[in-house]
Amino acid sequence: MKIFLKTEDEIRLMREANQLVGATLAEVGKHIKPGVTTLQLDRIAEEFIRDHGAEPTFKGVPNPFGVDLPFPGSICTSVNDVVVHGIPSDSTVLKEGDIVSVDCGTLLNGYNGDSCYTFCVGEVAPEKKKLLKTTKAALYRGIEQAVAGNHVGDIGYAVQQYCEAEGYSVVRELTGHGIGRQMHEDPPIPNYGKRGDGILLKSGMCIAIEPMIIMGNRKLVLLPDKWSIATFDHSPAAHFEHTIAIRRGKAEILSTFSDIDDQVECKPSRGLKD
Repeated sequence: MKIFLKTEDEIRLMREANQLVGATLAEVGKHIKPGVTTLQLDRIAEEFIRDHGAEPTFKGVPNPFGVDLPFPGSICTSVNDVVVHGIPSDSTVLKEGDIVSVDCGTLLNGYNGDSCYTFCVGEVAPEKKKLLKTTKAALYRGIEQAVAGNHVGDIGYAVQQYCEAEGYSVVRELTGHGIGRQMHEDPPIPNYGKRGDGILLKSGMCIAIEPMIIMGNRKLVLLPDKWSIATFDHSPAAHFEHTIAIRRGKAEILSTFSDIDDQVECKPSRGLKD
């Protein structure tokens, strides 16, 4: 396992890439409403990213399951029971009551940004709102543990304990990750674990923490498009993600939800300021 500690100059560049991701998610969020297709959202995101001098890092990423199907979109748009990697499509039309997780990555000045936010589409059932609120709060619980001297297991433990206490399932097959010049670097950051287990966190490490939480059973299924991963029992799933820099005492959140939270009607509790 090769873990790269970032200099202050590198963290500054990563902050710029991640702030752009936050701005892109906010721009996409303005257009999320019933009747909009996920492909329309993708085009909005790609134009916004390129207009700001960056590249959408998801576009063209090789398929992880060994098939020759590079990811065609600039964002992942995962609706309702799709946990991650939903492909934007003109046939996927958002409906009143849906939830949609928008995962976005940018490459700016040689460094990557990565963040995800789950949006409500119109008026959403209370049980879905609670799922979103819990998942987002769990993200910040994990971030609170992401400090120099702790271990990767401390992050996963915080997320797992909080979500399972609320009756939700935690995805285990998919994890957060290190991030820097590459979108996915070591170490993996699971959303479950034991206190004190795993890699020691050191100042200068940059990681993406991303709880993926399910209302029902945690069993997953790969859909026929060979990208989208959904819940086996069709129960809703939520996904929130921040990229952070490990510091002593308190993590620095490099991405941001501030502009999104100011505009969306379905507002899960922020938990911590970012």
